Amino acid sequence: MKKIFTFIACVVFSAGMIAQEEEAPKAWKFDGSLGLNAAATGLVNWQGGGKNNVNGFAFVKLHLLYHKDALAWETNLDTDFGLSWIDQKEDPFQKSSDNIKLATKFGWEFKEDWYLTVNAGFQSQYALGRKYADGYNYITSKWLAPSYTDISVGIDYKHSVNGADFSVYLSPVAGRVTTAYTSDKWNKYYTREQALGDEIYALEKAKTQAEKDAAQAAYDAAAAQYDKNDPLLYDGYDYYCKEGYDMRSLLQEKNGTIGYDRKTGNPIYRNARVELGLSFKGSIAYTYKDFKLSTTLGLFTPYQSKGFNVKETWLAAKNEDGTDRTLAQWEARPAEARYFEWSNNNRYFGNFDIDWDVALSYQFLKCLQVTLQTSLKYYPGTLIADADNNVSERVQFKGVIGLGVGYSF
Repeated sequence: MKKIFTFIACVVFSAGMIAQEEEAPKAWKFDGSLGLNAAATGLVNWQGGGKNNVNGFAFVKLHLLYHKDALAWETNLDTDFGLSWIDQKEDPFQKSSDNIKLATKFGWEFKEDWYLTVNAGFQSQYALGRKYADGYNYITSKWLAPSYTDISVGIDYKHSVNGADFSVYLSPVAGRVTTAYTSDKWNKYYTREQALGDEIYALEKAKTQAEKDAAQAAYDAAAAQYDKNDPLLYDGYDYYCKEGYDMRSLLQEKNGTIGYDRKTGNPIYRNARVELGLSFKGSIAYTYKDFKLSTTLGLFTPYQSKGFNVKETWLAAKNEDGTDRTLAQWEARPAEARYFEWSNNNRYFGNFDIDWDVALSYQFLKCLQVTLQTSLKYYPGTLIADADNNVSERVQFKGVIGLGVGYSF
């Protein structure tokens, strides 16, 4: 948490220093907005139901543009972090928003409003993402797992009219690197925690001394078997205890960074997936007095054909003991073991990664600001589990409405 707020404070300080320069060069343009939104709900004998809660959301949006003669360099930073406190015994503090987006492009104007452009971008998050539910909250994401780094060369059309800046960018030579990176230390610690999640949860929630003693005994027994790599016989545990399978592998499967053995159909685990494809980016930025609107749409599709039939390949191969694999074995695999089929089957040319962001803000009384931010994502081959643990590709959507202290410049 300290790292997050230190980062935001540094960005805000830098923004203030640049904004205070009396005479900035005409070739440079720096603008943006930053703020802190908060909301609180208090209930006493409220028949309609609900819980006391406090929500906080900090955001920074910065735009730096250099344009002189035929050269243009544009950089955008969009970052936010939100936290909620809910008046309940289980999981009172929950992350509500976590986002880092950095994009920069350098272009040469070969014709009025038309630029030959090199474009680069990076997306990730700050803190651990968890699935908040009854019991242990399983980890779903982390810093650099996933992350998306884009580098491309293409043609950019930029035009300004009546306070609106338009940009349309198309690149036939676009590279995307998707990562699911974990360090050895992190992987070892959280693999063990995740495997012992139910025992840890029971130990944390025990109230009486008898409950604490029973929970501690159950934890000690489970930890001893885990440390001996001797899996217990209940759902999920034996899967996490298998040699070579851990949180690193799980995150790699969920984010589709793994490869495939064409002889056996087995996954080949790796920290990153590198793809070459076609990229399209469009953006609109509009300012009218104290009102600001910005929206960006990014599309990417890889130059690759549909993957081979993993199921048929897997069934045609042999088990480690030389026996034939069966359909019953295929169907009996845990849900996590099936993730790689999706990225193999669905990441091909014509299936697009989609990123669409919209931000509205209105500033009044000099320091108060109303904001609306939405983000929609869809990545073929990226798996998300629902409340019933059904795994599938899904549209991701986030919307944040806020009223708080803000500053635009």
